[in-house]
Amino acid sequence: MQITGDMLIGGTAVRGTAGTLRAFDPARNSDIEPAFGAGDAGDVERACRLAHEAFDPFRTAPLETRARLLEAIGERILALGDALIERAHAESALPKGRLEGERARTINQLKLFATLVREGRWLDATLDSAQPERKPLPRPDLRLQKIPVGPVAVFGASNFPLAFSVAGGDTASALAAGCPVVVKAHPAHLGTSELVGRAIQQAVAECGLPAGVFALVVGAGNAIGEALVGHPVIKAVGFTGSRGGGIALMNIAARRREPIPVYAEMSSINPCFVMPGALATRAEAIANGFVESLTLGVGQFCTNPGLVVVLEGPHLQMFVDTAAKALEKKGAQTMLTAGIASAYRSGVAQRAATNGVKRVGEGTASEAQHAALPSLFTTTQRQFLAEPVLEDEIFGPTSLIVTCANVDEMIKLAEHLEGQLTATLHIEREDYALTRKLLPTLERKAGRILANGFSTGVEVAHAMVHGGPFPATSDPRTTSVGALAIERFLRPVCYQDLPADLLPDAVQDANPLGLWRLRDGSLERR
Repeated sequence: MQITGDMLIGGTAVRGTAGTLRAFDPARNSDIEPAFGAGDAGDVERACRLAHEAFDPFRTAPLETRARLLEAIGERILALGDALIERAHAESALPKGRLEGERARTINQLKLFATLVREGRWLDATLDSAQPERKPLPRPDLRLQKIPVGPVAVFGASNFPLAFSVAGGDTASALAAGCPVVVKAHPAHLGTSELVGRAIQQAVAECGLPAGVFALVVGAGNAIGEALVGHPVIKAVGFTGSRGGGIALMNIAARRREPIPVYAEMSSINPCFVMPGALATRAEAIANGFVESLTLGVGQFCTNPGLVVVLEGPHLQMFVDTAAKALEKKGAQTMLTAGIASAYRSGVAQRAATNGVKRVGEGTASEAQHAALPSLFTTTQRQFLAEPVLEDEIFGPTSLIVTCANVDEMIKLAEHLEGQLTATLHIEREDYALTRKLLPTLERKAGRILANGFSTGVEVAHAMVHGGPFPATSDPRTTSVGALAIERFLRPVCYQDLPADLLPDAVQDANPLGLWRLRDGSLERR
């Protein structure tokens, strides 16, 4: 499939006329052809209008059609073959093996949502029978189902050109809910976005759905994204990126005549608490595993372990020395973009210059372009609490070990932390009493709590939560990974005394969809 540099609107390729932009190869430090035509507010208007026109036909189509669309998108993405991996590799400098795994994850999450759509549990079909004889007042017939909110705007992420981008979790869950999607391509992977966008466009046509179900727009700077979030037909936004970017979109959405939710995944340092028993038993193993997690993907994961919290004691130095030695074997590698690499270097320099912070480990320099040199620092709990800058996320392979004099200091540090995507516990049985004291705080602070593992793996599953209190996300009640992600793009509707002939399938007495439903407080499937 040829990359043309066009946007995809209304089932066709549309050339933007508001200037040009090119993808960039960070490993070779050079632009990549072809030039892309940048869109403008007029292109956003057309894409959103078509999405609005497609909304009712799409949401009322059979659930099987919606499920088949998701599967067809996955099949079309797989059919792109090596061309997709090659282009994503050139635009991101990510290893081809990593990208092949990410492609598999993208397809698997599309399949997950297809299965979810067919099963229909997300509709939350609920029936409360009329009670005409009830005293003092009769109860009406009440029936509830969830419906999609409307067209959704999705912003591609820089660090996952496939799984968090054009056909990523936000798009998959929105389409599963029955919402048309308008995606703004991330400027770091324009060609990858077009290839995947064309796969979705073809799948929409194959399934006989309106072309407005999907659109891909491209633009330089912030104007086109602001126009998209501000457009009155857009009813929700999915975003993965920086705290500044997420807050900017939240402010635009809040200023609208009709404010809408922005589901933004933004900033997290993912604290790792190493308890005394685990430190005494497994200091070296934990340190080596931590460094592998820290440097995985050049540290460019939103779940990167940016903070390690340990108690002072006889095994602490072994942990620090082992981690430092392991880090020395890690070479500097190319980051996703020149801008991300520059921000990483600035963040590390600022940390090194902060009072009370000591650099204890560093990776090996290399000739790689726009590279990140892994770095490890230590400080005390009191210094960490005194320097707010130490809590800032540095996107890349660097972390800070904070030592606590006692358990109270550890709990106080946990209470001080902002909201997080994850919190990790390394524990042995003798650590359970201390862990019980810490767990209530971690439950309030994080969306996912891990034991004896590392946070950089996010499983696409029914029980997964990839979210957390602000600033990890803009809404701690939601997740951007896993089956529960569909809930972001649904809202409940109650039908009171509606004639049987007008009731939606999900709440008809005959239950033509074969759903599990709550009828008069009891779960049934008949």
